[in-house]
Amino acid sequence: MLRELKFTVGRTTGAVLIAAAVFAGSSFPAYAEGEIVGLITKTNTNPFFVKMKEGAEAKAAELGMELRSFAGKYDGDNEAQISAIESLVAAGAKGILITPSDPAALTDTVRRAREAGVLVIALDTPFDPIDAADATFATDNFKAGELIGQWAAAKMGADAANAKIATLDLSEAQITVDVLRNQGFLTGFGIDVKDVKKMYDEDDPRLVGGDSTRGSEEGGRTAMENLLQKDPGINLIHTINEPAAAGAYEALKAFGKEQDVLVVSVDGGCPGVQNVADGIIGATSMQFPLKMAALGVEAIADFAATGAKPKNTPGLDFLDTGVTLITDQPVEGVPSVSSKEGLTQCWG
Repeated sequence: MLRELKFTVGRTTGAVLIAAAVFAGSSFPAYAEGEIVGLITKTNTNPFFVKMKEGAEAKAAELGMELRSFAGKYDGDNEAQISAIESLVAAGAKGILITPSDPAALTDTVRRAREAGVLVIALDTPFDPIDAADATFATDNFKAGELIGQWAAAKMGADAANAKIATLDLSEAQITVDVLRNQGFLTGFGIDVKDVKKMYDEDDPRLVGGDSTRGSEEGGRTAMENLLQKDPGINLIHTINEPAAAGAYEALKAFGKEQDVLVVSVDGGCPGVQNVADGIIGATSMQFPLKMAALGVEAIADFAATGAKPKNTPGLDFLDTGVTLITDQPVEGVPSVSSKEGLTQCWG
């Protein structure tokens, strides 16, 4: 029988039950109580990671586990994450939930943790390779990008053939989550991405270029300014997240172009959904970070109690925690919900 989860996501419980089925039959015996579970996020300031921490804290308290949380000083603080993993292993943690800042550079540290008997689950950002961790609980980031790409193509209609597209990405490091969202967006828009695992090798003349934002509002503003100097005719922008989208919009306003450019993004934070309602962002793909973390803590509790590791969503190499397109300008063939409904589900 499925366990009842202590949180809700939107109005559809089916997806929650599917994810919960991974832990079907688990009762988390008393000997799972008191176990240490670690949460390591990229930063402790991004609302996405704040909500993730809330989900982990609530579920750990419910299950009687001790949560120890760590975060980098900035997005990309790899050394802080290595130190956190080593600290948790030394403390005897049963499992670690981590959003890796550098999915390739952390693999050796994670391997040593797993060899020590620690269950390692990546949240949101897959490792490179993905099987460097025991499991990944994440948004289908390619699908998240694909949805906003499909929406943008349908919204632009015939004008899509003459689009001038800029991508405001995370960094030049080809980080998994960055690549998935970028390539998903371009694929959804109808662009041949060549190698789906690599950004910036496309030759479609509609692509003006891409720039790094580090996922911040300031980075989004600077990247947008750079790209507008390259081509002031840009009329479609994909951003790695909603803070970058907000920064891009400020740059567009400074150039007097805020009415001429369609902006799409990924996140689902309350400020971003409000920006959809205000017409700043045309559409965004909503993620569910609280759900990711809560399910992750449950998986570690189940591992502590039974030794069982979580299973992937059928047909995928990770456990899909869901994605929903939010827009007030729905298009045929692309499922979505309004910003009004999105504001009842958002985070941050």
